[in-house]
Amino acid sequence: MNQKILKRVKRRDRIARHVITVGGVAIIFSVILILFLIARVTFPLFSGAQTEQVARFPVSTAPVAAGLDDYLEYPFVIDVHGVVRFYAPPGGELADEIRLQPPTAGSGIQSVERFAGLNFGVLWEDGSQTLEQVRFTTRFDEQGQRIQDRRIARLATFPPPSGGSVMESLVRISEDGRQTQVLLLDDGSLHVRQDSETEDLFGNVEKESHAFVLSGLPDETIAALTMDRQGTTLYAGTDQGTLLRWDLSEPGEVELLDRLPAFPDRRAITALGLVFGDVSLAVGDSEGGVSTWFPVRVSSQGMHKQLQRIHTLASHNAAVKTIYPSLRDKSLISVDVEGVLHLDHMTSERHLLSIETDAPLVISSLSPDGRGLVAVDADGGAHLWKVDNPHPEISWKTLFGKVWYEGYDKPEYVWQSSAATDDFEPKMSLTPLIFGTIKGTFYAMLFAVPLAILGAIYTSQFGHPRLRGVIKPAVEIMAAIPSVIIGFLAALWFAPLLEKSIPGLFLSLAFVPLFLLVAIVLWQAICRHPRLENLDRGLEFLLLAPVLVAAVFCAVKLGPVAESAFFEGNFKLWLFGQTGVRYDARNNIIIAFALGFAVIPIIFTMAEDALSNVPNSLKAASLALGASRWQTVWRVILPSGSPGIFAGTMIGFGRAIGETMIVLMATGNTAIMDWSIFNGMRPLSSNIAVEIPEAPVGGTLYRVLFLSAVILFVMTFILNTVAELVRQRLRKKYGRF
Repeated sequence: MNQKILKRVKRRDRIARHVITVGGVAIIFSVILILFLIARVTFPLFSGAQTEQVARFPVSTAPVAAGLDDYLEYPFVIDVHGVVRFYAPPGGELADEIRLQPPTAGSGIQSVERFAGLNFGVLWEDGSQTLEQVRFTTRFDEQGQRIQDRRIARLATFPPPSGGSVMESLVRISEDGRQTQVLLLDDGSLHVRQDSETEDLFGNVEKESHAFVLSGLPDETIAALTMDRQGTTLYAGTDQGTLLRWDLSEPGEVELLDRLPAFPDRRAITALGLVFGDVSLAVGDSEGGVSTWFPVRVSSQGMHKQLQRIHTLASHNAAVKTIYPSLRDKSLISVDVEGVLHLDHMTSERHLLSIETDAPLVISSLSPDGRGLVAVDADGGAHLWKVDNPHPEISWKTLFGKVWYEGYDKPEYVWQSSAATDDFEPKMSLTPLIFGTIKGTFYAMLFAVPLAILGAIYTSQFGHPRLRGVIKPAVEIMAAIPSVIIGFLAALWFAPLLEKSIPGLFLSLAFVPLFLLVAIVLWQAICRHPRLENLDRGLEFLLLAPVLVAAVFCAVKLGPVAESAFFEGNFKLWLFGQTGVRYDARNNIIIAFALGFAVIPIIFTMAEDALSNVPNSLKAASLALGASRWQTVWRVILPSGSPGIFAGTMIGFGRAIGETMIVLMATGNTAIMDWSIFNGMRPLSSNIAVEIPEAPVGGTLYRVLFLSAVILFVMTFILNTVAELVRQRLRKKYGRF
């Protein structure tokens, strides 16, 4: 060969090798970069809360309560003299001062209870009580500068009790205007007063007042009290660790719902607080423990609910003194007697941060939106922090483990990203989504793999060449059908059709093999005729096609008869009554057919190519040794083509896992964990498509959806890696094919 041509060829080979190498490395780098960019969005999900101290300044002596506005501009402190002082950080200059008017002149404040934002139940020294609300209103001046006005509104006033001194008090006003007051007197008794107004059809207003004393606490002293914001449920904890719950929803009536020991060692309950939503009760004890409780049904048959400990949060080193819930989510802050503050999230059981100052903290409060924290220490110094706590509800347990959510009777895997109420407890378990992905893929492959591989075997080894020239292009054209069209037809045409004839589907599973078996027996007898010998030359498919159609037709026609005879005339009702399984119109049967229809072309094409490329010499040698056509296929052709068949199956498996539109349209998108073929599921891919339009950028749902994409990426990567390793081993074992 000419040396110049040889050098040019070698030079081009080197260039091609370098280009291919660079391109391959670039592709690998791009894939890794894409994975990193997707994963980077999920990193903040697992970071703890961060605080930034905005200001520190001295406040008035003897503070009894503190609060903060949403803009972190005016922290305020209420002192024992009834003066509310607003400060302007960072210097702590006095911005405003409002004096609360006591019901009795000269009376000071005994204690203050903060609840539901900036509402304060003020107990005065003479035993009277008022409900005060701090209000911030925003306006803009002529220059467009935002200005916050501050004022205090008195919502209710309660006179002092007739006898005994008040140790602790609670006051609430419900949405319908009913006022509820609970007093703990020095003799240990609980006094409840309810005032309400009702209006008749003529507009006449009638006032009702009810007062009663709660009993049933012998030899125990109430150490902590709390009540929901509507004043319908009262909780108490004693010095011997007993939890009590009363129902006050009916005016003038009271019912003791629970009286149970909270701890086996009978440790004292020192603090109570209701978590956002007023369903879960946070309990602090004398050993520093913090736990949350909510009512759970005692038995599956009855409706009675009993308090049960659900979550255990990070413990303090000393007795818990106060518990304050967040008004944004299920987070809560707890302070012990040593002045150490903890911020925890109930559902995820995450300990988000701890704050310990030089002097013990005695008063603390979160801003209504949870972005700020104000606290006063024992030396009279106020501390103001910005709190960055964007994703407290996410942990490895909430993403992949069973979680006991409010209103549930046991821990469950649940995906529910939104609800109609603001106090919703986000449920973002990815386990049912991963399960749905595997479930839908399994049923689709169960339908597609046998048909595709058996079809490839027949087309390549038994079918007539002209038949192969028609079938293979037709199957390959199936791959060009858009998945949205397949999903559309499956959801709007096939699903209603199947729902009407579901017994016919089960009959066809018996009729098709039976009809084929009978047809094959008859064919074996007929083909012995001399004039029909040449028909047995790869045209069996065309001859058996009418048999398949007849089998399906008979099954569909006999379906209503079988439904009346075996299923009491209604298969769906019988299924639910006998097994408790609901039949969903869009179920996994639909997914198996629709998704399998999309996967079959890939598996069929690659399997057929692998089988057709097996050298004819191997086939001829097997036949020459006396093996039948089927023995040759089973012993020689299939092992030699197994690497290609396996590769096609794995590629089809990957396609099924990542498919979005078909499963989005053809399934009910129900995130449940049930292997039943009669209900739907929600896979990762369709969940991303459904949820991402409504997910705020940077929010928890947004980042969890990116985490779903990472999991889907990792699943397909592992699957393809394992498939390639297995294919290489098969290729090494059975030659180069």
